[in-house]
Amino acid sequence: MGFLLREGKGNENLPAAGVCSVSCCRAGFEEPIPISTTELRDFFAKARNGSVRLIKVIIEEEQLVLGAHKELARRWDVDYDAFVLPLLDEQQPCYVLYRLDSQNAQGYEWLFISWSPDNSPVRLKMLYAATRATVKKEFGGGHIKDEMFGTVKEDVSLSGYQKHVSSCSAPAPLTAAEQELQQIRINEGEVAQDLLSPASSRDVDACSQDSSTEMMVGGCCCCPSLVEYPSPEEVKTEISVESKHQTLQGLAFPLQLDAQQAIQALKQKKINYIQLKLDLERETIDLVHTSPTDISDLPKRIPQDSARYHFFLYKHSHEGDYLESVVFIYSMPGYKCSIKERMLYSSCKSRLLDTVEQEFCLEIAKKIEIDDGAELTAEFLYDEVHPKQHAFKQAFAKPKGPVGKRGQKRLIKGPGENGEDS
Repeated sequence: MGFLLREGKGNENLPAAGVCSVSCCRAGFEEPIPISTTELRDFFAKARNGSVRLIKVIIEEEQLVLGAHKELARRWDVDYDAFVLPLLDEQQPCYVLYRLDSQNAQGYEWLFISWSPDNSPVRLKMLYAATRATVKKEFGGGHIKDEMFGTVKEDVSLSGYQKHVSSCSAPAPLTAAEQELQQIRINEGEVAQDLLSPASSRDVDACSQDSSTEMMVGGCCCCPSLVEYPSPEEVKTEISVESKHQTLQGLAFPLQLDAQQAIQALKQKKINYIQLKLDLERETIDLVHTSPTDISDLPKRIPQDSARYHFFLYKHSHEGDYLESVVFIYSMPGYKCSIKERMLYSSCKSRLLDTVEQEFCLEIAKKIEIDDGAELTAEFLYDEVHPKQHAFKQAFAKPKGPVGKRGQKRLIKGPGENGEDS
C-alpha cells in the first residue's frame, strides 16, 4: 500500500500556504500514513466491473477519498464533457478516472486525468503530484489506457483528449535530411508505379497500318508489349548503403521511322549529327533534327533544360591518319529535369546503344555523358576518343640489405644463455 507523509514536529517556522521551498518540503511531511480509505478501495473494486462511468478522487485530511462519481448513461464520448468538466474546480486539484467503452484482458479501459489548475496553491500541486503514481497503483495500472495532465479545462476536454491521442500516434519528427530522403523515396515510388502501368492511349489496331515499323526494336510503336516493364520485385525504391542494384531495369522505347532513317544516313556519312529525345507520353524515341554541325557549333546543340541523345561524326586526324569516328553524347542538365525524366533517359540509354550497334551495325567510338554543352571542345573530344597513354613508371627499387651478418656481436650474454639460472 502506498503512503503519504504526515505533518510532524519541528514545523513551527513553516512558510505560509502557497509558498514552496526546500525546507518546507523536508519539514512539512515526516510520518507515513495510509493514503486511501476503505470506502475508496471498495468503490474502486466495484467500478472496475464496469458499472461506473466516472470517479473523482480528492485528498481530504491527509487521506484519499471519493469526491464524486457518475453512473453509465450513454456512449463515453457523448457523456465526456457533460460529466468531466463540471467536476473540475478552478482552485482545487483532483484525480478523475473516466471509463471508456473499450476493453482489454483485464476488463474495461480507463482514462486517468490529473487536474492541477494554475490558481491552486503550490503546496497542493506538490501533494497531488507526489500521490499520482500511488492512486494509479491502487486502482490498477493495467486498467488505465491513457493518462492526461491538465491545468485548464481545454486540456482535458473531449477535443483535448482527441488531440492527445493524435499526438501520441503521430510519427516521430524527422530531421531535414530524413525529410529529404523520405520525399525522394515517395517520388521514386510514384515514378516506378507510372512505369509499371501500360500507356492507356495506345491504339493496338494501328500496328497493321505501317508495316515499316516492324524494324523497330521489340515490335511496333503501338504495342504495349514493346516496353519491358519491370516487375514490382525488380523495382527498388529504398535507398541505403546496401543498395547495389539499379532502380529500374533497362527500358526499350521504339525508334520512330524518321529516327531510324537518320541513323542509316549517319552510317552512310550523309549527315554528321543526330539529336534524339524521349516522348514520355507515347514512350517513343523521336528525332529532333539533323542539322549540319561543326565542333564549334556542338555546344550550342546541347539544351540547357532537357535531356537529349546525340550522335556526332567526329572528323579529325590522329598520328597522321584522317579518321571519322562516331561519338555518342548523353546530355543531362543536372536537376533541372524531373526525376521521371532523369530515370527514363538513364534507363533507355543502354538499350538504344545496343540497338544502334547491333541492328544498324553502327560502330560507336566513344560514349560520353555531360551536363553542360560548354564541355564539348575540340581538345575534350580528342582526349576522349584518343586518351593519353600513361608513361611507364619504374617501380620503386628497394635498397638491398647489408651483406653478411647484421650488426656487431653482443659482448654480454643475457641471463640463462650459458645454462646458468637467472
